[in-house]
Amino acid sequence: MVLRIRATLRDREERAALETSSTLNYLPDMLKLIRTAAIAASLAIVPGAVLSQDPIGPALALATSPTALSAPNPQPVARPAAPVDPLLAHEAGHSHDSGLAPGQTAADYNEWLAHSPVHRAEVAAFDRRLATEGVAGIVPTWQLIRTSSSWRECAAEPFEVAPTDKWDHIVETLRFVRDEVVPAVGRVEALSAYRNEALNACSAGAPKSAHRLFFALDLTPVAENVTRAGMIRDVCAAHARHGRAYDTGLGFYSGRRFHVDSSGYRKWGPDGHGATSPCVTQA
Repeated sequence: MVLRIRATLRDREERAALETSSTLNYLPDMLKLIRTAAIAASLAIVPGAVLSQDPIGPALALATSPTALSAPNPQPVARPAAPVDPLLAHEAGHSHDSGLAPGQTAADYNEWLAHSPVHRAEVAAFDRRLATEGVAGIVPTWQLIRTSSSWRECAAEPFEVAPTDKWDHIVETLRFVRDEVVPAVGRVEALSAYRNEALNACSAGAPKSAHRLFFALDLTPVAENVTRAGMIRDVCAAHARHGRAYDTGLGFYSGRRFHVDSSGYRKWGPDGHGATSPCVTQA
């Protein structure tokens, strides 16, 4: 019985040794098969690579070749610049240090205009009148529709087209701006124009303010290198030379903001009197 068990164990050991030997005999073939598969994969990734016993070789050689290393880095493709809205370009080029109210920028105007076909029709008609009178473009039309810096506090509109029976009033004012103000200080921006009676009263405007009848504009130089002192000197000189011919009224606020109208030749200072006008005390 013991001899039989020993014989059985010996047979099992011999079979295990034979199976191990067979596996080792097939191992080189299995490794070759794995390497061939790896080469095929590398060729699929890097077309045209030269066959090598090392499947990583072709890719590495391609990536580290002198041509690849000396090639310039790909440059980003330049995209054409988006067209600039001329209204917004003007806003971007001018810093408002003279009291432009929030909500009265070119973008705000475009939004106000887009929301109402009535607004669009009124602006188009007003623009045609300016062109007919030869004063279009002296100040952008949309700026002539700005109301008051206090529009928000007064629950008013930031933009409003003046009534048609008042359109002629602004014509002479714009002629003075074109002929005298712009040559003196360069292009100007209108910060406030027509104010209806309710808005004028709420804004603490004078009871007989020329803004109510659309004679008046509050202006500021567009060029940032124009100082307050230089502005006062040059605008006052223009007013003294030819203001009477245009019936021009002239007043100055803080900063670089000033007022012109064509409802009577005069000038005034902080207390509303001519003697305190900067044209008298500073120019």
